[in-house]
Amino acid sequence: MGRVMGSLCSALAVFSVDDMKLLMVLALLGLPVSAPVEDGRIEWHQCRLNAADDEGAALDKAGAECGELQEPLDYRRPDGPKITLALSRLRASGDRIGAMVLNDGGPGGPGLSMPLRLRPAMKAAGTRYDLIGLDPRFVGRSTPIDCKLPYAAWPWAGGADRASFDRASAQVADVARRCGANAGQYLRYVNTRNTARDIDQVRVALGERKISYLGYSYGTYLGSVYLQLFPGRTDRVVLDGPIDPVPYGPRLLRTVGPANEAALRAWAGWAAARDATYHLGVTTTQVLASVDRVLRVAGRSGLQVGRYRLDDGVVPLLLFGPLADDRDAARATYAGFVRTLFDATYGPVEPGEELGGFLDSVLTPASSQLASAQIAILCGDRAVPRDPQVYWRDIQAHRRTEPHFASLTRMISPCASWPVRPQEPPTRIGNPERALIVAADGDPRAIYPYAVALRKDLPSARMITVRNARKHGIFGEYGNDCADTKVIAYLLSGQLPADQTC
Repeated sequence: MGRVMGSLCSALAVFSVDDMKLLMVLALLGLPVSAPVEDGRIEWHQCRLNAADDEGAALDKAGAECGELQEPLDYRRPDGPKITLALSRLRASGDRIGAMVLNDGGPGGPGLSMPLRLRPAMKAAGTRYDLIGLDPRFVGRSTPIDCKLPYAAWPWAGGADRASFDRASAQVADVARRCGANAGQYLRYVNTRNTARDIDQVRVALGERKISYLGYSYGTYLGSVYLQLFPGRTDRVVLDGPIDPVPYGPRLLRTVGPANEAALRAWAGWAAARDATYHLGVTTTQVLASVDRVLRVAGRSGLQVGRYRLDDGVVPLLLFGPLADDRDAARATYAGFVRTLFDATYGPVEPGEELGGFLDSVLTPASSQLASAQIAILCGDRAVPRDPQVYWRDIQAHRRTEPHFASLTRMISPCASWPVRPQEPPTRIGNPERALIVAADGDPRAIYPYAVALRKDLPSARMITVRNARKHGIFGEYGNDCADTKVIAYLLSGQLPADQTC
């Protein structure tokens, strides 16, 4: 008890009188209070770990510093076992506004090197913040978990028939088994609420009364949970590619099938206008017929691409992944993927560098750690039906309207066989905290109704909508000067703009 009280006293050192009143009210209401861990200090040092650490070398070259923070594995037992949270800091060089924590989504995406990308994107605001890159718990350098997966392809599609569905179901169940066997001691503590608590511990360790936050994709859900659990702890918040907190969870993708079918049709029209380059068809219908042939042959006999045999479990993922960007360069890369897959319907082919790298990342253990964290976070946040028949019926009901992606977006996940149940209920978002939401109206991953729903959950927030854009992630990525300028102005002034379109 004495140790806990001592930690609480050290936490109060960074709070004002009003903050302390708030803490007491939160405690009385049974709401989460973030008392820092014992000796919650960050020892800063150079980032490069060894000669092969390119990420660390890049951070060092930019003048960043790295550090670790010991945090509770289980926040119900603050004096119990600890995990290590790894973070980087690129200090402000101008008139300092404060510290900003960054999250790149995933879930389970590493964030240590995010300051290197975001500082130039933030332009005049970039030098005004200490930019904090964070590997969330169990990701990257932060006590990473690894299920020792033989491949990292997830989600795996259910295929064209019941035999393919049953085979894929066995594969995803094996993922859950491997996670239980290789990371079981951590699975109860992998969830977004604990990551939000970690962020508040970072705030305290940095000595900040309030922090700013910029999150993409899943990072918008994490940011929303932080706003809900720790009101009054943020200054400026940007949520880009927003997720609706209500459907968020392992089955979130089942709502995005129609948007990805639309994105595929839009890309097919783009490719048809460039048939002299890609030879996939001179009309949208012809290009889609080429895609259909790829799926049909993959399900019947498989496609031999380099050393990989691609079936109807993995090909939908290859067609789905690159669709979240409608810029010409991304569409050209996607067209190259489809052209190679189409050629493989007539016999073995060798992949180009980009497709080969993508296949290596999802069909070998190379990305096992990244996939393990992503799956564990989703399964730790929300329970799902465990009966495979639920998913089979859902796929069958939507094959006609979502012919290319229903077997992927509606497929059973490892969470249906997960060895532990979520330890806390999903977080219901509804508060007056201020934030700037940035959304593309044609985003194939975080569909626009998600943004509208989050805007209602955060009535004091404001929203920038980028029209006629099929891109997941806008600020500093899409090249929309209107949106970028408004975000930067908000980061500089702290004044939210009115809801508007770009």
